[in-house]
Amino acid sequence: MANIAAMKAANVKRWQDAKLTRGPEFAKPANKALANKAAYLSIAKRAGMPDVGWLFIAVSHYRESSQDFTRNLGQGDPLNEITTHVPAGRGPFLGPKAFEDAAVDALVNCAPYAARLTDWSIGGMLTNLERYNGVGYASGPSTKHPDGTVTHYPPQPSPYIWAGTDQYVSGKYVRDGVYDAGTVDKQLGCAGLILAIMALDHSITFDVVPRVTPDLPPPAPAFDALWLQNSLNTLGAKPQLIADGINGPDTRTATRAFQTSKGLVADGLVGPVTIEAILTALKANNVTLPNIVLPKIDIPPPGQVKPGLAPTFWGRVMDLFKPKDLH
Repeated sequence: MANIAAMKAANVKRWQDAKLTRGPEFAKPANKALANKAAYLSIAKRAGMPDVGWLFIAVSHYRESSQDFTRNLGQGDPLNEITTHVPAGRGPFLGPKAFEDAAVDALVNCAPYAARLTDWSIGGMLTNLERYNGVGYASGPSTKHPDGTVTHYPPQPSPYIWAGTDQYVSGKYVRDGVYDAGTVDKQLGCAGLILAIMALDHSITFDVVPRVTPDLPPPAPAFDALWLQNSLNTLGAKPQLIADGINGPDTRTATRAFQTSKGLVADGLVGPVTIEAILTALKANNVTLPNIVLPKIDIPPPGQVKPGLAPTFWGRVMDLFKPKDLH
């Protein structure tokens, strides 16, 4: 049986010393987590968790279902089916708030009951995240060999928490009860993702400050369907959109409604003018945005060719009617 106090102490020490070894890989999930901060905060509020609980939810969402809003927070099973993985027998969850309902259920009603967590220090949060995945690493994993012999290992850093940092090298439970010391977890860990999010959102603080600030590339432009859905939801889309990253009929309808409210052409298409209007509206609502740059569209005049690009359509047409040099 793992000692929870010892787990907390070990995780705090690792947190203080951790450096990201796969820094650029953390940028995309960190930006996506921040883009969905409002959704995670809503879940934390419903579950009775403090605001910082949104981080717990965000990194769990990455580890359990790769930030997919059509799957359960608890184990990544589809929302519209009864879950078969632990926690099993939950759901199905349907309707516009299916992901939120399923997440609240996992946090409130399923072990280890994250909504009941009282220690929201970094040590408490990381340890509870580790408990979600299993305490086998902290207890000291073991490997049974084909000849019947067993190799016992001392307590190991959990890849669920520390993959992608220098606190983890290798070792992974490849299936329930089967530990392979040579397997490397390819997914990023929760601690590194929290560090990456903190590097982008300086309002997040903990009692124990990491000694190293992650060196991450600047945030990439985030004008995708997920950004659009979350932005429109923040601006009061009715009904609220399911943030699934798919620009479907409901998202286009909400886009047209926004465009109409701003006196724009209501075509449901999201170009620079609509993006600028959304950014202005978000800023007016005091929404903190990542450092992103509007796309620049540079169309060459008819008949001219920009280096590396084909002539414009009308340039081709004009070329058809140019006088031909017969010499």
